[in-house]
Amino acid sequence: MKSLVRQGIVLTGTGSAVPDTCLDNHQLNQMVVTSDDWITTRTGIRRRHLLPPQNSLTAMATEAAQKAIAMAGIAPQDLDLIILATSTPDDLFGNASQIQARLGATQAVAFDLTAACSGFVFGLVTAAQFMRAGAYQNVLLIGADVLSRWVDWSDRRTCVLFGDGAGAVVLQASEYDCLLGFQLHTDGTQNQYLKLGFQEQEKLLIDSVRVGQGTYQPIAMNGQEVYRFAVQKVPEVIEKALYRAGLDIEQVDWLLMHQANQRILNAVAERLNLPEEKIISNVANYGNTSAASIPLALDEAVRQGQIKPHDIVALAGFGAGLSWGAAIFEWGSLNS
Repeated sequence: MKSLVRQGIVLTGTGSAVPDTCLDNHQLNQMVVTSDDWITTRTGIRRRHLLPPQNSLTAMATEAAQKAIAMAGIAPQDLDLIILATSTPDDLFGNASQIQARLGATQAVAFDLTAACSGFVFGLVTAAQFMRAGAYQNVLLIGADVLSRWVDWSDRRTCVLFGDGAGAVVLQASEYDCLLGFQLHTDGTQNQYLKLGFQEQEKLLIDSVRVGQGTYQPIAMNGQEVYRFAVQKVPEVIEKALYRAGLDIEQVDWLLMHQANQRILNAVAERLNLPEEKIISNVANYGNTSAASIPLALDEAVRQGQIKPHDIVALAGFGAGLSWGAAIFEWGSLNS
């Protein structure tokens, strides 16, 4: 049996997809007691995209994946692995296999990964381990969520925050390793601050045999605690990832965080002494799209020419679990 050979990773393609349906702050004001000024002042969000009925996360994620594959210049049959980071699948048994089938990626193994708003960063690190071991050459990583399915649209504390979307990247094996450093964390003792819990109802099958059946309840969040957690922990984890990469904060060209709240983005950048012009943000147009938020913003920044080859990008995800993590990478291609 041949031993596995260590290899590097290069990000060569990005893609994204969002529903056409939009809900802006003025429309939300017709549903709950709020206002455009109240929402934008506290979150920076002005609108969010929502997936209509009879539409699927699978279709939206597949569209994002097709764009990333096209940018990378490979065929779906070249893919060895597909990872879907999501907390809102169409099928609780997983959606990655359905995406594999729609793409025609017949050679790829596919599985779902659940880490909520940290999902894309956790997925990136997971993919890297397979690739660095030499097991896979071409990997598709997708972050996609349909949070509108699980929002209480009468709760103004949460319904103003969330939107739907998908983003994807293609990772390819290379002699050069663009993933320069990473750090991941979880603290389950704070799980109650952000969760989407299952609520069961007892069902009697036969005498003395009972099971719990039910459904998931809307998203519950303690906004103040999540804000406090993010502003404290995210700068720390970025600094640790930079240390592992052997880089200083001054060498970072772009800060690309989970798009949860503009105030969080600004506060983290301030603690890191990063100027505002280095923050990548599209939260105003999409809201919090969970695992989709980082790859969606990355795709926009790459296609608009904002992120250029060899730029150093600091990624950071944070959210339910509570979980948080950072990854430092150099954007580029096999030919750049």
